[in-house]
Amino acid sequence: MTVEKKQDRTRNFRELWNMSFGFFGIQYGWALQMSNTSAIYEYLGANPEQIPLLWLAAPVSGLIAQPIIGYMSDRTWCLLGRRRPYFLVGAILSSIALILMPNASTLWMAAGLLWILDTSVNISMEPFRAFVVDLLPKKQHTQGFSVQSFFIGSGAVVASVSPWILTHIFGLSNQTTEADGVPFTVKVSFYIGAVVFLSTVVWTVVTTEEKPPKNLKAIKKSNESKSLGDKLKEILELITAMPKTMKQLAVVQFFTWLGIFCLFLYFPPAVAHNIFGALEENSDLYTEGIEWAGICIAMYNGVCFLFSWVLPTLTKRLGKKITHSLCLLCGGVGLISLLWVNNPYSVLFSMVGFGIAWSSTLTIPYSMLSEIIPGKNMGLYMGLFNAFIVIPQIIAALALGWVMNYCLDSNRLLAVVLGGFSIILAALLIHGVDDIKTANNQPPSLEIKPTV
Repeated sequence: MTVEKKQDRTRNFRELWNMSFGFFGIQYGWALQMSNTSAIYEYLGANPEQIPLLWLAAPVSGLIAQPIIGYMSDRTWCLLGRRRPYFLVGAILSSIALILMPNASTLWMAAGLLWILDTSVNISMEPFRAFVVDLLPKKQHTQGFSVQSFFIGSGAVVASVSPWILTHIFGLSNQTTEADGVPFTVKVSFYIGAVVFLSTVVWTVVTTEEKPPKNLKAIKKSNESKSLGDKLKEILELITAMPKTMKQLAVVQFFTWLGIFCLFLYFPPAVAHNIFGALEENSDLYTEGIEWAGICIAMYNGVCFLFSWVLPTLTKRLGKKITHSLCLLCGGVGLISLLWVNNPYSVLFSMVGFGIAWSSTLTIPYSMLSEIIPGKNMGLYMGLFNAFIVIPQIIAALALGWVMNYCLDSNRLLAVVLGGFSIILAALLIHGVDDIKTANNQPPSLEIKPTV
């Protein structure tokens, strides 16, 4: 039996669990970043107009790192395999950054640590998408990405509620005696996140074996013969020859993630200021609002990991485009409904809709993409696809400060609602995506041939 046939065999549940378990830790760290970074910035004195610019490090690092890491992982083979070396290196660097992040003493130190943290998370996370496609037959791709969504949701649930659990169940203080104003429970949550991130990634590295690609010798010879300029030229050629479906999906992703990033930037402070009515960032009411925002983030991620088990059945019955469109509509309506929320518990109902959209966003676009991308370039194209996610984030980081100041009167809740309208636009645009594989919809294979 050839290597390709071995890797095309159907995997059982235990194998699906092991190959994606590292995503639990990755999302644990990422959710801590999403839930607490804006609050950390405000603790350190940032105003609402500064927050988008301070977040700029995250999408810029993704734009640079993801296609490069994807290209490199396509052409890597060592003792740990093809994708696993990147999982491990990213996990080690991310764990260090998670320990340092809540201890930043100035705004620019926090922004610099966010840059390091997000780059490290991208090093681990990006090859995980290609990892699923490497090891699973096409009929299991949606199932594989759904398992990843399950771990993304469950990891984010635990991470988002960890400050609240440490305060209300374990009795740790959510106050601080230090000048930076970051609550002790937030710091402990980040320390736990560092341990969880590293340990779960190590679990996947140890339990899931990668098989060498069939043309391993040709890959090694090609790598040895190509200069840095040749490799950059090849990356540009592949980018230029992107499949039509991928370009169409990129537009959908643009408006989806523009909306999601509005949530990431402003949802926790919006809950604290607009729902709880906190006026000062160093008040107990503000801390309670940020903790409740963590509960709300846990809610949408809880819906995400539960709904991830339903998605494969829905896509079989309704098709991927219709399913994704309906899910995005739920998310957009959920965020817009926050305009009429008048108590903290009502926010949870709005988060149910967003959780459905979140689950679909983490699954269906990648499943559609995997059907039209050749395996030999899967890492690069998955990385490039993720880069399309960060482009709207960069635009939001550069423009939202102006919008907040001149159009939204610095109202954080209105910024989140604006994101809901962007997600609804994405729900309409998905119907224009061509999901049928055609001969002229494929990128060049750029097969690696041995040098003479």
